[in-house]
Amino acid sequence: MDKKIVEKIKNNPAYQELITKRSKFAWTLAILMLVVYYAFIMTIAFSPSTLGISMGGITTIGIPVGIFIIIFAFVLTGIYTKRANSEFDDLVKKVKDDVKGDLE
Repeated sequence: MDKKIVEKIKNNPAYQELITKRSKFAWTLAILMLVVYYAFIMTIAFSPSTLGISMGGITTIGIPVGIFIIIFAFVLTGIYTKRANSEFDDLVKKVKDDVKGDLE
């Protein structure tokens, strides 16, 4: 890629907005996932009997909690994908159009 094009992209305000918003959003979702996952791991480490409480049959509380963590990860992925396909893709298109307009 030509250095001139790279500089135009880096200096584009829409590109700066895209990088800022996408990074902030991705870190927010990552921190949410880490908090949920490490809370689960810390519960296993320091109070395993909590997750071993019976729910009336052969199932313990740990099973639905584990399923919740898996579903939570899928939900966060869906949230990121939805936002990436709308807001972030619009910003990418704007950057492309701006750079293409400058080169013509």
